Amino acid sequence: MGEKTLDHSQGRPWVRLLNDARFRGWVSQAVVLALIIAGASYGISNVAQNLHKAGITTGFGFLSSPAGFDISQTLIPYTSKSSYADALLVGVLNTLLVSALSIVFSSILGLFLGIIRLSPNWLVSHLAGAYTEMIRNVPLLLQILFWYLAILAPLPGPRKSLDLGGIIYLCNRGLQIPSPEFLPGFGITFAVFLLATAISIALIVWNRRRQRNTGKHIPAYLISLCIIIVLPMISYYTTGSPVHWDIPKLKGFNFSGGITVLPELIALTLALSLYSATFIGEYIRSGIMAVNKGQTEAAYALGYRPGLAYRLIIIPQAMRVAIPPLISQYLTLIKNSSLAVVIGYPDLIHVFAGTALNQSGQSVEIISITMIIYLSLSLVISLFMNWYNKKFAMRGY
Repeated sequence: MGEKTLDHSQGRPWVRLLNDARFRGWVSQAVVLALIIAGASYGISNVAQNLHKAGITTGFGFLSSPAGFDISQTLIPYTSKSSYADALLVGVLNTLLVSALSIVFSSILGLFLGIIRLSPNWLVSHLAGAYTEMIRNVPLLLQILFWYLAILAPLPGPRKSLDLGGIIYLCNRGLQIPSPEFLPGFGITFAVFLLATAISIALIVWNRRRQRNTGKHIPAYLISLCIIIVLPMISYYTTGSPVHWDIPKLKGFNFSGGITVLPELIALTLALSLYSATFIGEYIRSGIMAVNKGQTEAAYALGYRPGLAYRLIIIPQAMRVAIPPLISQYLTLIKNSSLAVVIGYPDLIHVFAGTALNQSGQSVEIISITMIIYLSLSLVISLFMNWYNKKFAMRGY
């Protein structure tokens, strides 16, 4: 009776394999992997044949060739005789510059917006809400064009520029600001500044531990700020003021001396900062609203003023909720900086994936390098913010 209930397929190995879910999973994955490899091989082979027919050599040797074009904004020494690798580095630095400025300004403005949107003052909270809805619902590209074409382009020329204190000038060619020239002896002041910063960090860490263990504390941030300002200033004047400021002066039809901040950089920074701040403000507001009201009431019951309660109790807890979406917003901001190409700001896309690609014809290599750089920037930002989030979570704020 027992022999009749046995599965007759047990005697055939291939039937047992087909009935094995793990084996079928391996076969499916192997088939998908083979299809991906075949598709990639076909694509690479097709691109190689097309490049060969067009007479374009492949490889990265072109990076050492002279670029042959100038760039309007360079943070490192660069001329038209510099290589494509130098042009790539200039483009990366310009992208990092506008991204860093926009992240700082948008974070400050976003924090302010998030707090005042919860203000008990009806007018203030509704003005913040109206600003948020108005800015974030207008395409970023239009905002960039608005600041560049409608605000900065109509500014007067250098001869009729706006004089801001006799040392800063604003005209349609950008913002002219003084540039520092470091003289011998400045190294001592810089070393004192680093030493003052290290002392301040040590003081803040010691104050936190003391407060955690004894409940007593001192105004460490105020003392640290004084240390960072006073000590370098004493060193600066005792070493004979080793910094000379080059003030921009109007000569002929343009300014000479100083530093010129391009109108493209100003327009792009303003648009990215104001646009991203609206989203950051909403993330901060949602984080504050996620904090239990009992925390706020307990702080006020203990005699904390609103500013101190926000700084020590509410904001640290709100940041745990706000940081994950903040990571996505910062990554979006960096990628949105590629819109700079519409107003001619020399970022990575404009310099390397635009001018360099058109001149060299190395489209596959240049696009691949550009994609890898943006991917690397995003991964670095993600790693840093995740580390920051994990640090706050572990400390149990």
